Amino acid sequence: MAIHNQVQLITYPDSLGGNLQTLNHVLDEYFSDIFKGGIHILPPFPSSGDRGFAPLTYFEIEPAFGSWEDIKVIGAKHDVLLDVMVNHISRQSEYFQDFLRQGRRSPYVDLFLTLDKVWADGQPVQADIGKMFLRRPLPYSTFTVGETGEEEKVWTTFGKTDPSEQIDLDIHSDKVKQLLSDIFGNFRNNGVKIVRLDAVGYIIKKLGTSCFFVEPEIYGFLDWIRELADSLDIELLPEVHSHYSIQYKLAERGFWIYDFILPYRILDTLVNKNAEALKEYLTTRPAKQFTMLDCHDGIPVKPDLDGLIDTKEARKLVDACLERGANLSLIVSEGHKAEDGFDVHQIRCSYYSVLNSDDDAYLAARAIQFFAPGIPQVYYAGLLAGENDDEAVRRTGEGREINRHNFSIDEIEQALGRGVVQRLLALIRFRNEYGAFNGEFRVLESASHEVRLQWTKGDLHCTLHIDLGNNRTVIDYAGPEGSSVQFEV
Repeated sequence: MAIHNQVQLITYPDSLGGNLQTLNHVLDEYFSDIFKGGIHILPPFPSSGDRGFAPLTYFEIEPAFGSWEDIKVIGAKHDVLLDVMVNHISRQSEYFQDFLRQGRRSPYVDLFLTLDKVWADGQPVQADIGKMFLRRPLPYSTFTVGETGEEEKVWTTFGKTDPSEQIDLDIHSDKVKQLLSDIFGNFRNNGVKIVRLDAVGYIIKKLGTSCFFVEPEIYGFLDWIRELADSLDIELLPEVHSHYSIQYKLAERGFWIYDFILPYRILDTLVNKNAEALKEYLTTRPAKQFTMLDCHDGIPVKPDLDGLIDTKEARKLVDACLERGANLSLIVSEGHKAEDGFDVHQIRCSYYSVLNSDDDAYLAARAIQFFAPGIPQVYYAGLLAGENDDEAVRRTGEGREINRHNFSIDEIEQALGRGVVQRLLALIRFRNEYGAFNGEFRVLESASHEVRLQWTKGDLHCTLHIDLGNNRTVIDYAGPEGSSVQFEV
């Protein structure tokens, strides 16, 4: 299938009204002409943690959210994008629970990475662990087998608990490949058009490496899963937070990638009133990308922008974000911090709040995103110009909850009454409908405090002009019969 070059929505299944049926109602009632690019529904499966990212199974929808029938109803009108956490599955899954009961006698033992698959004697070596890009203090968890009382150490890349809720899968196992084939087949049967490969960078564990995006081994898996997806007419979107050069390697191999650099670049441009770094970036980046400003995690910094930013300048920007209410996700591995100790993995905030709830600055940010080549995704909280949910952070102790507020129908209707949201909807409609966005992109020369971007296709052309001094954003475009039209965002 071809991905539509129009705006997509990212949302949790319960974030716009409470469940999938209400999400469908909200899309029909308030946004029927807005998300022509599709709907990315963050994991709607039964899950034991990480707000859906520790799935028990992919063959059921969490009953509190609805059913596969609800996914199909949404999919009849929108291309649906779902995640597959190719690196891990829940410790509460039937597969791992059986392993916990029977240990090596379980028919599912091959799904998992017991440590003897990494170290021959099954004993972890700290010198090897020291080279790894860790997401928790140790990359494994220890469990006790119910029937024998024996201890088993199993690889767990992610998870805030010990033992972890997220158990890594052994992607070399035929059983894992069969499971993934079954998952993709089920997705196809239920109308899913795009699959995001979440945490795919962590799937290869190889001693002597960082165990992150291990080349060339990872390409063998990516080629295999692309062949599977192609056979089912499903598009793939690998999700890899890493040095930008790795993203570019994926692009060279024909994969869609995420533009994890753009959110920081736009933020830096608007806070510091200087567009030079942004404009340089827009002239060199691959075009086949999904773009975003905000998401369920945060604004990427390290390792995504390693080599692209001066850490002293980055620290100043981070400090400005903290003053505006943001919180931070930090790098765990000492060896992967900057030489000067800079360790910011992601800036967690509402994008609207981090721009001081300035409507004009926020619309300028969205205009740059929509003019950058790629498929624009708008996170549901950003759609409604949501602000930092500090109460949710206090209540849960989870910093990412700052930008994960669930909106009731009343709150959605209130947000729709705000000028900033109506202006954003008008901008989305222009991005969806104007034909020049399928043409040729150029970054036009401009002063450092200005942004000028242009799209041209045949007689159609549109030019974005932003004055960073006052964040005034104007689009000049060719209207009917060659007329000149100006759209102030």
